Amino acid sequence: MGKKYQKVCRLCGSSNLLEVIKLEDSPLCDEYLKKEIEQSIYPLGLNLCSICNFVQLNFVIPPEIIYKNYIYVTTSSHGLEKHFKKYVSDVTAILKLKSKKLVVDIGSNDGTLLGFFKKKGHNVIGVEPASETAKKANQKNINTLDKFFDMQVSQHIVETYGHAEIVTINNLFANIVDLNFFMEAIDKLLDKNGVLIIESSYLYKMMDNMVFDFIYHEHLSYLSVSPLIRWLKSKNLKIIFIQDINTKGGSLRYYISRDTYALDVDFDIDTYLIEEEKGKKLEIIFKKFQDAINFNGMALTKILENYKGKKIVGYGASATSTTLISQYKLYDYIDYLIDDNEMKINTYSPKYHIPVFSIEHLKNNKPDVIIILAWRYKNEIIKKLKNFKIPIIIPLPEARIEN
Repeated sequence: MGKKYQKVCRLCGSSNLLEVIKLEDSPLCDEYLKKEIEQSIYPLGLNLCSICNFVQLNFVIPPEIIYKNYIYVTTSSHGLEKHFKKYVSDVTAILKLKSKKLVVDIGSNDGTLLGFFKKKGHNVIGVEPASETAKKANQKNINTLDKFFDMQVSQHIVETYGHAEIVTINNLFANIVDLNFFMEAIDKLLDKNGVLIIESSYLYKMMDNMVFDFIYHEHLSYLSVSPLIRWLKSKNLKIIFIQDINTKGGSLRYYISRDTYALDVDFDIDTYLIEEEKGKKLEIIFKKFQDAINFNGMALTKILENYKGKKIVGYGASATSTTLISQYKLYDYIDYLIDDNEMKINTYSPKYHIPVFSIEHLKNNKPDVIIILAWRYKNEIIKKLKNFKIPIIIPLPEARIEN
């Protein structure tokens, strides 16, 4: 399967797609290198389906290109381990789970989430296509299949372990190329009284919180409630509960079941639908979002120009950093990057090959200013930088400098 522009809506199949966000062409967001080689850049923008209001990336890169050498690990994200521990507590309370349930996590990464389910006495299976990451999970005794999830894998799990009472998909559902085919495999896997739990960035919060750097080639879909309800209904599924989550700049956790399932919990989905109804003129909302992205870029460039010719360092060698670097042409300013993920240290950033070091590198290579690319974690990072007494630039949601 080759790289291609998205011509039809991945939910309803309509060809009535309108480009509503156009960003600078960008490399693959997490393609950090041990040695410098030439890398491609690809179109990056968002399309809106005028039929069902679903928002999706305009250009698709095959998952086998993106994920087989993927180096992100859950434990490298600030606070995510704590988040997953609470996740399991929340799910246990909301669904009144008893032990011995079969829990399958699709896109299970290093098994952190499943580890907490396992401690609660559940049987767990992970599905993770990044071979090295899957290997790490298995070494932690989290049963993990080194595969892309599809109908064949679903069939294998059912035949070997039985149907899953809980299926979790965290920050992966938005990355699926063929959602209809994917959901068929989920339907095969899920027990008749099972619950599918999807956690994903929420489109409206992404715009409200100016988290445009969350737009990159892994994220094919930008979820909101109204299009999902319509699509799930066509699969004889329904949303039975939603939790507001503060990860990824604002996310929702959707609890989904078959029509026959009833959850004894107070929940009114109209709360979300009313808010989304206010945003019916999505083209206007996206025009404001695009203008805000462009205006902020000019403000950030103005700040950086004051340090032109001086040493500027970026903190955060993440997927979102790649979008920021590309969109605001930060490769013209940044000398090197700092990151806490050991797998990123001593690598080069995608396409622009900015070297990545640990925070220890700052001691003997003190910069004139640091721009916190991982700006959603700015409070934790500023604490780490306190003793260096270096001016700090925060790029989003509004570009500013902190001394």
